[in-house]
Amino acid sequence: MAIGLLGRKVGMTQIFDDAGNVIPVTVIQAGPCHILQIRTPQRDGYEAIQLGYLDKPRHRANRAERGHVARLESKRQKLLAAAGIQAPPKANCEPKRFIKEFRTSIEGFSVGQVLTVDLFKDVAAVDVTGTTKGRGFTGVMKRHGFSGQRASHGVKNVHRHPGCTGCNTSPGRVVPGRRMAGHYGHEKCTIRNLKLVRIDSERHLLLVKGAVPGPVGGLVIIRPTNKVG
Repeated sequence: MAIGLLGRKVGMTQIFDDAGNVIPVTVIQAGPCHILQIRTPQRDGYEAIQLGYLDKPRHRANRAERGHVARLESKRQKLLAAAGIQAPPKANCEPKRFIKEFRTSIEGFSVGQVLTVDLFKDVAAVDVTGTTKGRGFTGVMKRHGFSGQRASHGVKNVHRHPGCTGCNTSPGRVVPGRRMAGHYGHEKCTIRNLKLVRIDSERHLLLVKGAVPGPVGGLVIIRPTNKVG
């Protein structure tokens, strides 16, 4: 998996290409992202790069969150230093609101390095992962596209009901997996192979063709696509 960036959805708009064609795009503010940690096989058993996005006010961050990005003086640190145990490097930045790891090669990266949208300079398409809008407890017509009951004689106040959900005497129970009303939305969703139309390095913006899951302001993960064709 190639390394990507963390960002948030700004909104949708449309732009025109050189031929005058309208292209619907989603604007994503991607980065700048600090590298907070580098996972190594010797220390952690796998290779990964941990990125952080969006500064978190220090008064809202607990000591563990502040110590994750900067070195804090403590009794334990002094004991480790006296024992000759070297503490892992810190990014020396503000605490972050959104932290994710990318399982990728760590060669060429270092803790404290800042990654920007220039990472996608030679990328043609990306995969965007976000959380869909939550719709709460929803009925079967909205959640699964059921047609509901007939609006005919004898059907009273059950027009949006699912109908029968059970079985006959055998097996005499509701089969697992039956589509019913319930919690709808607020799920992790990835839209793959979105064409990267434009990059604005000054404002840290990516313009991708098509829609991206989640509300305006929702946090997303952007990676170069691995889809072929």
